[in-house]
Amino acid sequence: MKKMTVLITALIALSAPLAVLAMDHESMPMDHGSGMMAMGKPAHEEVVDGVKTTFRVIDIKVMMKKMGMKETHHIMVVFNNAKSGSMLSEGEVKLKVQGPNKLVQVKDLMGMEGGFGADFTLTEKGKYGVMAKFKLKDGKVRSVKFWYTVE
Repeated sequence: MKKMTVLITALIALSAPLAVLAMDHESMPMDHGSGMMAMGKPAHEEVVDGVKTTFRVIDIKVMMKKMGMKETHHIMVVFNNAKSGSMLSEGEVKLKVQGPNKLVQVKDLMGMEGGFGADFTLTEKGKYGVMAKFKLKDGKVRSVKFWYTVE
């Protein structure tokens, strides 16, 4: 767990300056915090029972390989109140990712920067099924499913 915390902290610290250089102002959502959540366009957005979910899938394979890690992508989600836009940062999130090779990865996402995230191994090209189940502070269990394509 300590190694993962150090890894994620390093990932965020190293990626924030790159994110500022790589993005234009139109693609930077101001309500999603800073660092990795501001990188690129969302992989999926959906409103579920009054909660807006915003998922990002970030390719981190080069950096992870340098550190001797096998994970290739960081998947993050941020929750906002659909009406007020306020960030909902307390809760539990479980993510299941099934690859084109039918291998399944299930992880609990850690809270970070107001959102939740974890590293996954998406080495095969093709479509990945991403299924999230989450329970926020209101105690209601919600779920989201979407496809993400690795090219």
